[in-house]
Amino acid sequence: MGLWNLYFLAKLYLYSAGTLKPEWWMNFAFVVLLLVPLHKRWLQIARDVLAVIAGLSIAYHESSMPDIGRAISQIPVLLTFTPSYMFELTRRVISLSMLVTAVLAVLLYFLINRWVRVTTLVLIALVVMPVWQGVGTFVANATANASLASNGDDEGGTGKKRDEQSGSYDQQLAAFRSNEEGRRVNFTPLTTDANAQFDIIVVHICSLSWDDMDVVKMRNNPLFSRFDYIFQNFSSAASYSGPAAIRVLRATCGQEPHKALYDPAPPECHLFAQLAQAGYKPQALLNHNGRFDNFRGTVITEMGVPGVTIPSNEGLPEAMKEFDGSTLVGDYDVLSRWYKQRIAAGGGPVALYYNTVSMHDGNRLPPPNTNLTSLQSYPIRLQNLLGDVDKLIDLVAQSGRRAVIVFVPEHGAALRGEENQIAGMREIPTPNIVHVPVGVKVVGLPAGSEKTGGVTTIDTPTSYLALAQLLANLVAQSPFATGAQPLAQYANNLPQTRMVGENEGTVTMTTPTGYVIHTPDGVWVEGK
Repeated sequence: MGLWNLYFLAKLYLYSAGTLKPEWWMNFAFVVLLLVPLHKRWLQIARDVLAVIAGLSIAYHESSMPDIGRAISQIPVLLTFTPSYMFELTRRVISLSMLVTAVLAVLLYFLINRWVRVTTLVLIALVVMPVWQGVGTFVANATANASLASNGDDEGGTGKKRDEQSGSYDQQLAAFRSNEEGRRVNFTPLTTDANAQFDIIVVHICSLSWDDMDVVKMRNNPLFSRFDYIFQNFSSAASYSGPAAIRVLRATCGQEPHKALYDPAPPECHLFAQLAQAGYKPQALLNHNGRFDNFRGTVITEMGVPGVTIPSNEGLPEAMKEFDGSTLVGDYDVLSRWYKQRIAAGGGPVALYYNTVSMHDGNRLPPPNTNLTSLQSYPIRLQNLLGDVDKLIDLVAQSGRRAVIVFVPEHGAALRGEENQIAGMREIPTPNIVHVPVGVKVVGLPAGSEKTGGVTTIDTPTSYLALAQLLANLVAQSPFATGAQPLAQYANNLPQTRMVGENEGTVTMTTPTGYVIHTPDGVWVEGK
């Protein structure tokens, strides 16, 4: 088979390393194609062409790369990236060490092939490996079935637990879907006492997870000590901006399947529509132009309130360049100008949805940090973002007004990368990506009314429904009203949600020992 031996040897190595899942029958068929003797030159050329196409297709299918349809659909997106960002992504995929290893492997192959029939060894390996894999799978399934039967016997009296955690993964996901379908949070009208009314500012942040904060060693940033509530086990459910925006703007209903996000939602599912009915004036703001993937249009639609517009950032200084070359403005510049205008306009309470992509992969800082890759500049950009939110809290406090500020990321940046995903890739919504830090700050409480005990930490598995319920509790009984209950009590009995991440064709679900992935092929595999 000549150099095709290197192809199969590489796949066998990647399989043993756990980064490739061979379809053995496809490889056998491919080997037959390569070994059939052909005597005419044109047939040999045709086979070589077909072999290259087949080899690449099979390898792509066996890899952890997105479904080919999904990959093709993303080509227009890739074309919007700046050349510098494309080069950065290429360097993440193909490193110098990989190139050196490939060259050494080719040289070693030519050396060994002079004395050993490598083709024979490859054919033997292609027979032995699937047999070995089949035996291992049989043993693993037998062990798992025995364990499942044992657990079933032990949990006879815990019906609720069995509903949520027992059965096959398909059954568990179906139970999750069923439970989420009927969940709702309803808002009651805001108090008529002007001194107890408050604004709500939702700061929706692209590309920030707990894992990212650990990577850059900023989990203990001082901003988090200022929050009154921190959700330690919050699931963003999505790993891309569009779906994430829909999910937070539909926070008053249970978690929908990914495909359902693109169907119209009932009015009661739109968070800002409910806030409007409660007495708020909904507004929206971005620190970017919102053109990418029609994000601006998505926000306007999912606000669920007619007449909401997103003002331009014209006149504000450029803070950095976005991954597609667009201008980004500083978060505090955008928010402070809006807030000053909001104070000047007066009127009743306002509910703002603000989205920032300052942390998005591929962004470039101005001089002297222009030459930093987006991974290298991430700590600088994160420090700036957290500092800007910190200054926003001070700005509201100094104004003498009252507000509840919600800090909620869309998804992580995947800074660390994972076994089947390079850094920055978020096609598989793993817990490292959807497990995000969420904080809520109540600003403007009368002096001395702050309760001792520090931050109220919510450790239970939660998602947007719990965040919406906390806001509904604060609206129903204003913390600024005379005789208001301690802040910690507003977080009692918040609805819990299992961490289930979703993308087009891929679902991840936490388990007691880790997580599992439902692949586009329809099978469940253990996450690593």
